[in-house]
Amino acid sequence: MFKYLYGVFSYDMAIDLGTANTLISVKNRGIVINEPSVVAVKKYLNSSNKIVSIGKKAKEMIGKNPDNIEIIRPIKDGVISDFEITKEMIKYFIYKTHYRTYFVSPRIIISIPYGLTALEKTSVIEASKEAGAREVYLIEEPIAAAIGADIDISRAEGHLIVDIGGGTTEIGVISLGGLVASKSIRIAGDRLDSAIADFIKEKFNIEISINIAESIKIAISNALFEYEKKSIKVTGKSIFNQTPSTITITSQDIYQAITPVLQDIIDAIKRVIEHSPLDIASDIIDNGILLTGGGALIKNLDRLISQRLKLKANIAYMPLLSVARGTAKALENIEYLKELERY
Repeated sequence: MFKYLYGVFSYDMAIDLGTANTLISVKNRGIVINEPSVVAVKKYLNSSNKIVSIGKKAKEMIGKNPDNIEIIRPIKDGVISDFEITKEMIKYFIYKTHYRTYFVSPRIIISIPYGLTALEKTSVIEASKEAGAREVYLIEEPIAAAIGADIDISRAEGHLIVDIGGGTTEIGVISLGGLVASKSIRIAGDRLDSAIADFIKEKFNIEISINIAESIKIAISNALFEYEKKSIKVTGKSIFNQTPSTITITSQDIYQAITPVLQDIIDAIKRVIEHSPLDIASDIIDNGILLTGGGALIKNLDRLISQRLKLKANIAYMPLLSVARGTAKALENIEYLKELERY
């Protein structure tokens, strides 16, 4: 009786549980939550901890937090690394989505990286159920990204999707509603941020935070070397005397920093193409490569991939939202949802 009532008063939800951001869509309402997957926890001497902030406010604390407040990213490389914190984060977002009432028990569909182990899938499911879900469905990110990019995945036609997120890059060849070749690599936006920070430290003897490295990536990153330079002023700490120092970084500097990481992604795409069925090859040539995720927004990345792989590469409409939109569309299609694994 009570479970039935919870279902009546609940909204079905689609969750893109990302390393960098969590996006939540509600049926008939669209995306209602888009916040960093970050939690701030206050530590006490008696070993008890208290969550003080989740999402945007928690991310704003990074690099500014005192010793007794720990900033946690509970999703690492697309996988739950801290079960309890993830559960509380999901619970908070459900609570926030449902107008701050705990009298909810929604049906939830969650996008996950391709190739998660049974144990990793179980951790996602258990965290969602302990957060209040009455039913949990899982959909792999390449399929969700394709649906979100308005591809008819039910057709007998191959489409190559590359979703470059925060923690993972998901590469999948999709046909007849499933993955015929795929690969998930833990090389994506976070690795690009680290590469930028490491490059600046090595070249300029300045240490910068990952948050600043990310802002540089968004502002001036370029996958190709261009003589017309963009630049940005950056403040960090000198590695010699730990004093604040401001330097000017150019898009050519960032090109040097991120090129090896982008090459790793291109090599992974090439391996997926090589392992695709022969009958799919002509479809990939015709349809090209579709780029989704935040990494697709790096300037000229589509051109770089096209040059290296001799295939056309296109950026999806609103690539940051492709997985979230696809997960939400799957939620709206009950017949498709029934084909997914239910827990």
